[in-house]
Amino acid sequence: MREWRKNSKVDNPKLLSLLGMCRRANKLCCGHDSAVGAIRSKNAKLCLLSSDSSERLRNEIKRETEFGGSEIPSAVLESDMYEIGKATGLKSAVLTVNDEGFANAMLSLLKTTQEVN
Repeated sequence: MREWRKNSKVDNPKLLSLLGMCRRANKLCCGHDSAVGAIRSKNAKLCLLSSDSSERLRNEIKRETEFGGSEIPSAVLESDMYEIGKATGLKSAVLTVNDEGFANAMLSLLKTTQEVN
């Protein structure tokens, strides 16, 4: 049975919509192994973490994105795994966007609402 979240805080419905389109365009990697693989192969243009991701995962992704001077931008969303799963069809705490156009659009939405690392 699905859990009802009446007090969930969605940071930006446009961002979640873009994540869904990015998933359908096959330009999104969901999950730890797939995201780290995209970062290491330099396919990732943006890395996103859910609000309920662990501190250990956040530190690991930060190390991966900063390794070798690549400096892939990353951000922690206000949406949790459930909301991201609703938008993308895959429940995951870490995502990478592998398209420059989608990444730039999401970065512009993120910069208006929060800080991007």
